[in-house]
Amino acid sequence: MDPTTGTLRFATAGSVDDGKSTLVGRLLHDSKSVLSDQLAAVEAASLLRGQESPDLALLTDGLRAEREQGITIDVAYRYFATARRRFILADTPGHVQYTRNMVTGASTADLALVLVDARHGIVEQTRRHLAVAALLRIPQVTLVVNKMDLVGCSEEVFADITAAFAECATALGVPRVTAVPVSALDGDNVVRPSDRMDWYAGPTVLEHLETVPSATDPRTQPARLPVQYVIRPKTAEHPDYRGYAGRISSGLLRVGDPVGVLPSGRTSVIEAIDTPQGPAQAAWAPQSVTVRLADDIDIARGDLLAPAAAAPPTTRRLRATVCHLTEQPLRAGRHLLLRHATRTVRAVVEEIGSRLDLEDLTERPGAELLGVNDIGRIVVRTAEPIALDGYAELRGTGSFLLIDPDDGSTLTAGMADAPRTAARAEGT
Repeated sequence: MDPTTGTLRFATAGSVDDGKSTLVGRLLHDSKSVLSDQLAAVEAASLLRGQESPDLALLTDGLRAEREQGITIDVAYRYFATARRRFILADTPGHVQYTRNMVTGASTADLALVLVDARHGIVEQTRRHLAVAALLRIPQVTLVVNKMDLVGCSEEVFADITAAFAECATALGVPRVTAVPVSALDGDNVVRPSDRMDWYAGPTVLEHLETVPSATDPRTQPARLPVQYVIRPKTAEHPDYRGYAGRISSGLLRVGDPVGVLPSGRTSVIEAIDTPQGPAQAAWAPQSVTVRLADDIDIARGDLLAPAAAAPPTTRRLRATVCHLTEQPLRAGRHLLLRHATRTVRAVVEEIGSRLDLEDLTERPGAELLGVNDIGRIVVRTAEPIALDGYAELRGTGSFLLIDPDDGSTLTAGMADAPRTAARAEGT
C-alpha cells in the first residue's frame, strides 16, 4: 500500500480575504479539473461584474450569499483528480463566526492548507485555524503565503511569515510545516513554478499535494468497529443469521480474530465478514461491513467491536480538549448528551478547566464558560460507560460530540485525552 497514491482529503483555512477560494479555483482550473460549462458560467458571471478575466473564486463560492458578500460561509466540498492522485477538498470559511464550519470540514482531513496574506502576515484567525488543525491532529499542515505579487515577490517577507508561523506551530505541537509562496490570482507556484520567485526551490502546491502521505496504514492501527445496526433477516435461507453492521473506523479485521464487545467486556471470535461484494477473509478502515461472531452475544447499536488484546478501556469520566460551536455558552453543571461513534449517552459537564488564549497560545485556567468558537479543556461524566481511545492515537474513536438534549443540535466537538489520563481522573 503506497501512502502517496491513495485519495488525499485536505482542507483550506485562513482569515477573510486571504484568497482561499481563489487558490482552490486556480488549483481546479490549472489542473484541468473544471468542466467547460462550469468555466463558461464563471466567465459569464465575471463579465457581469465588469471583470475581464474569470473570477476563479466563483468555482467554490457556490451559495448566493457567498457570491454577494464575497466571503465563504459554508464548507464547499470539491472532488478532483490528477494523473497521480484523487483528492477530496474542503474549502472552509475564514470569518471568525464560521470557525465551527472549519472544524467540520477539517475533522476528516489528512492535510490542512493554511493561507496567509503576505501583506498582513499572521493574524488571530490564522492562529485560531492552526490551533484547530493541531487539536484535530491533522497529520500534515502546509502554510501557503498568498498574494506574494503584492509584496514584490519578496523572499524576506516570505521568510519572516514562515518563521512566525513555525513558532506558533511549535507552541501548539504541530511537528512539521511545509511553506509555499504563491500568487493564486496569477497562478504562481499553484500548479506551475513561478518565474517571479526563482529564489524558491520547493514544490508547487499541487506537487506537494500529490506526494504527501494520505493516511495511516490500517494494518498498523488497532481495529475498531462501532456497531450501527444488528441484522437478523429471519429468512428460510438464513434462519439463524445475526450480523453486526458498521463502518470500520480504524485497523484491520480478519476471520478468526478474537474480539471483545464493549462496554460489556464479553469476547468471541469473528466467524465471517460480509461485504457488499460478498464474503471476505479480511476488511479494513474505512470499509462498511457486517461481522458475524462465533458466539450468540447480546450486542446492540452503540457497542464497539475491538481486538480482545488491544481493546480500549471503558470510562464514565473523561478529560478532553473541545471547540465550542454554538452561541449558547457551555457551563459547568450543564446536562446534555454525549455522542461517541454510534453510542449516545447522557452526560454532565463537571468542570471547565481552562480556555485557550489565541493571542499568546497559552491556557487560561479558571474559565467560567466557553463561548462560540472558544477552545478549552473540560471534564465530562457520563451516565453509562463508553469505550474511549485517546484522540491523538485514534481520531475516529477518540472524538465525541456534546448535543443539546432538547433540540438535538450539536454544541461542542471534543477530542479526548489518552485513556490512562481518564482512568487516573476516576481514581482507578
